[in-house]
Order: sequence, then C-alpha cells, then structure tokens
Amino acid sequence: MTETSLQPPILVAALYQFTRFDDVAAIKATLLPVCEVAGVRGSLLLADEGLNGTIAGSDEGIAAVLAHLRALPGCAGLEVKFSRAGVMPFGRMKVRLKREIVTMGQPDLDPVGGVGAYVEPADWNALIDDPDTVLIDTRNDYEVALGSFVGAIDPGTRSFRDFPAWFRAQREALIEKGRTPKIAMFCTGGIRCEKATAFVRSEGLEDVFHLKGGILNYLEQVPEAETRWHGECFVFDERVSVTHDLSPTHRAMCKACQRPVGADGCSCGDMV
Repeated sequence: MTETSLQPPILVAALYQFTRFDDVAAIKATLLPVCEVAGVRGSLLLADEGLNGTIAGSDEGIAAVLAHLRALPGCAGLEVKFSRAGVMPFGRMKVRLKREIVTMGQPDLDPVGGVGAYVEPADWNALIDDPDTVLIDTRNDYEVALGSFVGAIDPGTRSFRDFPAWFRAQREALIEKGRTPKIAMFCTGGIRCEKATAFVRSEGLEDVFHLKGGILNYLEQVPEAETRWHGECFVFDERVSVTHDLSPTHRAMCKACQRPVGADGCSCGDMV
C-alpha cells in the first residue's frame, strides 16, 4: 500500500468478513472514532453475521482502520480489495447496524458454519471445466449482462434477495436424472457467492464451491491467455466496470436507476 507519485492519492478498500459478533453495538461504538481519527470515510455495515463495506483515505489511515478491524473476533483473515481514486469518493464515515451484511432474506441461515468450499483462482478453471460442475452466477442481471464466466447460468435476478426463490424453483432441473452435481458459484468480490453456498448447502446439497475473493481476485491472478472470463466486470465504485487487466472501461452510471449505461442509453429509459 505504498503511495508513489504515479498513483492517485486516495486508497479505496472494499472489504467483508463473515463471523459471529456478540455485541455489534459495542463494536460500532469503538469503530467509528477509529475511522474518524484516521481520516477515513465510507460506509461499513455491522451485523451478527459479520461486517461489510467500502472505505477510503490515505494509505496510513486505511492501514490503521484495517488493523483495528482485523483485531475483531474472527476477522484476522479479512477479505480486502484495493483500488485507487484521484479524489475522495465519500462525503463522510458511516457505520450502520443491519440484520445482514448482504441481504438475502434468510434469517435462519448460518453463513459462517454452513459455508461451502473455497476455491482459489488458480484452481477455478479446472473446477468449472468439469462437465459435472453446474456453474451459477449469483450477481444481479445488469451485472451479468456486462460479462460472466463462459458457460455460467444466469438466474436473471434483480437483487440477491431473489436468489433463494430462483434456486428452489430450479433445483430439480439442476439435479437432472438423479445426478448430484458439483455446484460452483461466483460474484464480484466473494461475499454474495460465499453466502449463496451456505444457502444451497442448507437446501441439502453438499458439493458446493465458491470462488475465493470473487471475480476480481480471479482477474488479478489468472493470465488473460488462460481466462474463462468473457466481457467486463461490473464494480460498485466510480470505475463502473473493468476489463480483464482491471482497467476501467469509462462507462457511465445511470443517475435514475444506478445501473451501467450502454451505447443506447439505459434500459430504464433515461438516455443521460
């Protein structure tokens, strides 16, 4: 995280961790002052199931906040993705208490103890090339429209909350002729597919896998000559989407519906 004159000055950290917190209110009370002293802005969500969010600041400020977060119970292996920004992308620091750090609407789900098997990017191609593997994209429809892994099933969901109903409706088709397939799932940074594996396992399937660190981790580590990825990857920041080498595509975001704008405008009808 060493800053050089060639890099934009603001470090952006997107992070999450599924873990069990006993007192999220107490964590919030200590976390917000740490962020403010470090000059860090952004948004962090806290729930009984863990934490999730994106923060931005100087290299030193981000390092101080990450050190504090990694000292929390179960957060030593906190998943973090870094990017750079020329100007501060957030107006203030917010720490919010939520029921879920990523909303699926399944209150009895255990995303910590029930999670599926992690697959490193270096091993992902072999898994999804296996004809017995059913590959599912857990992202929203507008994300999938920009790019996905070759052969992945697109659930066509408008939000992650729709995924459980889609899976239950498609379960028998996925397990065709009594075969019990390997289910492999992925998302942008890992948080949605990690929770999705816990859900699918709660539905009675055991051979369930997800891409560790998500698409962005795969694009960082797998050479383009060996890639199974096709198209752009939507990201939830000012870059909007990135290519295989993580370069921004300079797409615009629709101000009306907060979705990426194509050459013919946005599907919501707003041409701006």
